[in-house]
Amino acid sequence: MEFEPNLDSKIQNTSKLSQFGKALIYTTGGLAVGVSIICIPFVSPAFRKVCLPYVPATTDQLAGVTAALKGRSGRLLDIGSGDGRIVFTAAKLGFKADGVELNPVLVYFSRVSALINRQHRETKFYRQNLWKFNLTPYNNIVIFGVEQMMKDFEKKILLEVKDGTVVVACRFPLPNMIPIETIGHGVDTIWKYVVKR
Repeated sequence: MEFEPNLDSKIQNTSKLSQFGKALIYTTGGLAVGVSIICIPFVSPAFRKVCLPYVPATTDQLAGVTAALKGRSGRLLDIGSGDGRIVFTAAKLGFKADGVELNPVLVYFSRVSALINRQHRETKFYRQNLWKFNLTPYNNIVIFGVEQMMKDFEKKILLEVKDGTVVVACRFPLPNMIPIETIGHGVDTIWKYVVKR
C-alpha cells in the first residue's frame, strides 16, 4: 500500500509531461506551417520558366533610375516592383507611379507602405503577371529584369507602347535596342532607351 501514492504521482507527472509535449508539438507545427506560407512566394519564382527573384534596388540603382528619368513626367510603371522602392521614388519626383508584381506578400507590403508614407494617392500596386499587364498607358517604364526575359520583354514593349516612351532597364540591357544613355557600372548599370519605330 505504500507504493500506491508513488505510482499515482508518477502517472500524474507522465500526464503533465504529455500535455506539455503535445503543446510543444502543436506550437512547432504551427510555426513550421507559418514560415512555409511566408516563404512560398519568395521560393516559387525558382520554379517558373523565367526565374525572377526578389532583389531590392540598391541606393546606387535608385540614383541611376532618378538620373535616367530627369526631365520626364507622366505615368511610370515599375515592372517587378518588389517592395516599391522605385515606385515611391518616382512618386516623389512627381510621376503618377504604378508597380506590377507577382509576389502577393510584396504587393501587400508595398500597399501598406504607401498608406504609411501617405503616397497612396500617387501610387498603385497590381498583383499581376507582367506578360499579361498592358503597358500602353505608360510613357515611362522601369524594369529590373533577368537576362533570359529581356528579349521577350523588348518584343512586348515594341508591340504595346507609344513612340517616345522611355524604358529604363536595370541590371540587364535590352538585346536589340540601342540605349541613348548608360549610367553606372557593374550590377548598378542602368540603360535608358527611347522607343522609336
